[in-house]
Amino acid sequence: MTQMNGAEVILKMLGLHGVTHVFGLPGETTIGWYKEWHKSDIEFVLTRDERTAAFAAEAYAKATGRPAVLEAPSPGVTHCTPGITEAFLSSVPVIFFSSDIPLNQDKRHGLTGVDQTALYASICKESFTVTRVEEIPFLLRRAFRVATSGRPAPVHIRVPINIFQESAEIADLYAEPEYQVYPAHRPVADHGKIRQAIDSFLGAKRPVLVCGQGALISGAGAVVQRLAEHLQIPVATTTPGKGLIPETHPLALRVIGARGGMDYANAYLGQADTVFFIGTNTDSSSTNHWKLYGDPGSKTFLHLDIAEAHVGNNFPVKVGLVGDARATLDYMLELITSEHPDLTPDPLDLTQMKRTALDRVFNSNIPMPEGTVSPVRLTQVLDRLLPDDALVTAEPGVAAIYPSALMSVRKPGRRYLTNYSMGALGYSVPAAIGAAYANEGPVISLTGDGSLAFVLGDFETVKRSGKNITVILTRNDTYGWIRGEAVLLDDVDVPWATDFNAVDYVKIAEGFGFQTARITSEAQIEPVLSQALAHTGASFIEMMVPPQDQIVPFVPGWVEEAKRRKLPYFS
Repeated sequence: MTQMNGAEVILKMLGLHGVTHVFGLPGETTIGWYKEWHKSDIEFVLTRDERTAAFAAEAYAKATGRPAVLEAPSPGVTHCTPGITEAFLSSVPVIFFSSDIPLNQDKRHGLTGVDQTALYASICKESFTVTRVEEIPFLLRRAFRVATSGRPAPVHIRVPINIFQESAEIADLYAEPEYQVYPAHRPVADHGKIRQAIDSFLGAKRPVLVCGQGALISGAGAVVQRLAEHLQIPVATTTPGKGLIPETHPLALRVIGARGGMDYANAYLGQADTVFFIGTNTDSSSTNHWKLYGDPGSKTFLHLDIAEAHVGNNFPVKVGLVGDARATLDYMLELITSEHPDLTPDPLDLTQMKRTALDRVFNSNIPMPEGTVSPVRLTQVLDRLLPDDALVTAEPGVAAIYPSALMSVRKPGRRYLTNYSMGALGYSVPAAIGAAYANEGPVISLTGDGSLAFVLGDFETVKRSGKNITVILTRNDTYGWIRGEAVLLDDVDVPWATDFNAVDYVKIAEGFGFQTARITSEAQIEPVLSQALAHTGASFIEMMVPPQDQIVPFVPGWVEEAKRRKLPYFS
């Protein structure tokens, strides 16, 4: 047994779980923890806002495949809710420590006191409070086990200020190694149902695999690709699932849905007779508000997910499979090869269909409004220049639409991070910070000016990190998504509460010490991007783009209205 204070026990247990980075912000209630931190090898990534720390932790977990650790003091505990909500809805494990004033002091109106447990219970898998130093090892083992098992999700741990300095004899300092990564366990779906699913898509005439970020979380890309090749079935992904298999693969249909799905890909799904959902919750975004597949009664749906609540939630499934995607598909492929050895499906190659669709966009030459540059050209050049080890983060608005549709992930894996589960603004820059601590290659943050205003303070964090992070601002001085929705779908003649004043963002970035550039013509795009990618520190690029109601991007509902009004659009 060893005499230790609470701060020492927490740091020791984190180290035993393989934690190398913690994202957070200091406060009075965490000083006791920090007094011990300098003795630890765990790097503390200081941000300038708890919201930034939460999004950075969420992105770090996505990029590493390991649970991330976040900490926040009681004054800023409410600021973490956007990132924790995104992690919860995206099935991303974050161990979230929030320090607090002494228990029940909030009942006396102690400053910064709030019922943190109640606050986070609905957006965490579990939320509990440390009351004794002796229970810390048990609670941390439980936190990592719960966060990484089944459907991964955040776990909240509330630590009153006194716990950091109180001491106890600790006899159970150990970790369970399998919970240092996620998914920690890989249950295989019911074997009988797997055979039923095989029979269903072996008899299909036009089947398709639709994979979400659950397939990425499971690391199922290689087996999805093998299954697709063995049966010659196309693989579509949701926007968060982008990159599961190389998008240049002959069977990759690329992104589908309402946030970057191109016409050819969405139309293919409309014509499919059998749809096999893998690791997707069939949300409104990936299904164009559940209209993407036409009449559900005209198709056969199969669904595999680790979360039983997702299976068959929005479409009537013939076979529902609850299990880990990688493990279940491995077994499924084993059954197919052993029990159906004579399969000889007709070869399928989607390359020309994709090339035709992409070339139509790249060669469209739609005139841009005066003073703006085409976001298509920006994405086209970025796609050509990005090395395989690059990682891209993107806001949920128009900043993500063009790369979701046009950028090709050639090296499979989670190379493209978006927050399309909740969709709060201010994600891309914090996510780039988290991704940069997880990724050796360059990180590109694609953002809009509506989003950038949320996180300008953390330009200091980007600069201080010394990481190769390039922030690309596609600026139009408006909340462009809301403006587009209002003008195109709600028949608003004069958008209300969407436009704001111009800001010299280049000058701001220079003030933080960034290398900066402003793109004002298509000819500048390649040299400016090349220079930024070669720079090993913080870079900032600004480019004016048209609002979404002037040049309509890849959003099916908007495109339909643009066609009716004879407005320029990309599809």
